[in-house]
Parts: sequence; structure tokens; C-alpha cells
Amino acid sequence: MSIAADPLFGIAVTVIVYAAFLWLQSRRTWVQPLLMTSAVIMLMLAVLRIPVEDYQKGGSWLSFLLGPATIALGVPIYKNAEQIRRSWKPILSGITVGALCGMLSAGLIVLCMGGADGMAWTIMPKSATTPISMEVSRLYGGYPELTAVLTVLTGLAGSLIGVPLLRLCGVRDETAIGVAIGTTSHGIGTARVLRDSEWMGAVSGFSMGLTGIFVSVLAFPLHLLGF
Repeated sequence: MSIAADPLFGIAVTVIVYAAFLWLQSRRTWVQPLLMTSAVIMLMLAVLRIPVEDYQKGGSWLSFLLGPATIALGVPIYKNAEQIRRSWKPILSGITVGALCGMLSAGLIVLCMGGADGMAWTIMPKSATTPISMEVSRLYGGYPELTAVLTVLTGLAGSLIGVPLLRLCGVRDETAIGVAIGTTSHGIGTARVLRDSEWMGAVSGFSMGLTGIFVSVLAFPLHLLGF
């Protein structure tokens, strides 16, 4: 337990387990390192009865690095800025339609199933990054903590099945894939497509940023319409 209380414990365990699954993914493409790392760490903490607070002493340092990692996604955007500028019409239209449809479909599904407005606003901003989705949820009567969970699950789902599903549906264009993943699966999905193509990563990162803005802006008129 004294070892578990050391901040290096949380950092070392997370990095080692994630590196192991990255290595396994290079041999088995179906492996999802982020999802499996989370599952293994949760199982380990439960079996060894290690308090989450002890793990978080080191895990919080990794959480802190999410900020610089997200900013680093701007590098491929900068490197491909001219090409993005030339393709701004299809990219912008895809982001706008994707953000709007994502919010409307989620809200309508909840309301049609008898859910309350608060639950609708809990799930509607799930395609934006976590800080934005939580704030939108809080402003319009949702449950921010549940929104955070749904946002992470949305990113994991997009990272895991987003690209294969798009290709199964006949989508092959890298720009279209980048817009779709960035608009729906934010940073987790962007990190996934960036490994396949710098251009897809650039478009996805750009789409992720604009989606956060669009979700924030679209929330107000949708609220006025009765959501």
C-alpha cells in the first residue's frame, strides 16, 4: 500500500499497461489500447483494493498532460493549413451538419423514449470535448457528471469502430473521414486517425475545435425551440 501511495505508482502502471496494449495492437489490430488500459487498471485497483485516491496521486499528472496533448493536435492543423483553407466549404458544411444532427438526434431519441429535458441535455452535447460538453449540459439543466461519462464513451466508440464503420458504408475519402471523426469523437477519435494519416488528423482536429464552438452556439436556439 505504501508503494501504491507513491505518485510514481499511478504514472508507471498507466504507462506500462498502455505501452503493452500498443505493442499488442501492432500484432492484433482489433485491440483498443485506451479502452483496455482503463479496464485493466480498474480491475487491478478493485482486486488489490487500492484506493482510487492513491492511484490519482500519479494519475492526476497524466490528466494534466491532456492539456498540452490537445494543444499539440494543432501542429498538423498548422502544417496543413493551406490545404484546409482550399477545402473549407466541404469541411465547414460537414461540421455544421454533423454537429446539428448529432445534437438533434440525441435529444429526440431521449424525448421520444420518455426522457426528461434534463436527460436530453445530458446527452446532446456529447460530441464536443469534455469541458465544453459538461458546461453546456450544466447551463441547460443536464447532469454534467453523466455528460462527462457519455462524452468519453462517445470518443472511445468513435476511436474503436468509427473508421471501420465509415469504410464499411463506402466512405473512402480522407477528408470526409476526418470531418466525421472530429465532429463526433473529439480528441480520442482524432488521436486514432492521426496515426493513420496526418491529413486526416489535421482535418479531424480542426473539426473537433469547430464542433466545440458550434455545439456551444447551437445549444441556445435549440433550447428556445423547446429542447
